[in-house]
Amino acid sequence: KVIWTVLVTVLGFASSLPVGDDSLCTAEELAKYKIIFTGKWSQIAFPKQYPLYRPPAQWSSLLGVTHSSDYSMWKKNEYASNGVRDFAEKGEAWALMKEIEEAGEKIQSVHGIFSAPAISSGTGQTSTELEAHPRHPLVSFVVRIVPSPDWFVGIDSLNLCEGDHWMEEVSVDLFPYDAGTDSGFTFSSPNFATIPQDTVTEITCSSPSHPANSFYYPKLKILPPIAQVTMVKIKKSQLGLSAPFINLPAKSNEIIDSVS
Repeated sequence: KVIWTVLVTVLGFASSLPVGDDSLCTAEELAKYKIIFTGKWSQIAFPKQYPLYRPPAQWSSLLGVTHSSDYSMWKKNEYASNGVRDFAEKGEAWALMKEIEEAGEKIQSVHGIFSAPAISSGTGQTSTELEAHPRHPLVSFVVRIVPSPDWFVGIDSLNLCEGDHWMEEVSVDLFPYDAGTDSGFTFSSPNFATIPQDTVTEITCSSPSHPANSFYYPKLKILPPIAQVTMVKIKKSQLGLSAPFINLPAKSNEIIDSVS
């Protein structure tokens, strides 16, 4: 009786545990997507302290991964890894890529890494392709805001699978995040390490609530999106063909960042 009671209790507890976001994906094949990142960081939308030179407003390269729920690149209200810190502060990707590689080797939680070129202005567009797997249907990525102390935009574990099929298209507005590793308030703040390290937090028009904050707009209820990402599923007939950009002016991909 005791053993049976314990077994029932354990099974009941297990059934109440949260199920991973990718556990219900029953799609039978791989899916390929065109991922298009669009910068919306303009002087009109964000006039305060808008960086015009040394360096001007721009975006780093995009670094992303398709993975299962066993892996996390970054999460709001949790501490950034050393790799995310290096990327958010300096645009250096080596440590983050090493972390992704180790996660893939240890628990096979990573299916693939993808990257897209940098954008040399606050507005513009860059793109690449990614491949999702039924056991690895989640997408995460980061793009550094340049210049900034440790600010970035990105997505954490977006599920591209809905039951037995893949989403055809998804668009997400992006807002700035603070990696919690540098205490600068402005785009051009000098390096000032946060000790002890803070968690990743979203930057809003009222938080941090300091007049020196480059994103401090107390008259607004919410910041406008500083960027947007769109993922479009590539049809089988289009595989091997490059999908067209959304119609925006072409931008150079050269990044000018005095820090990195």
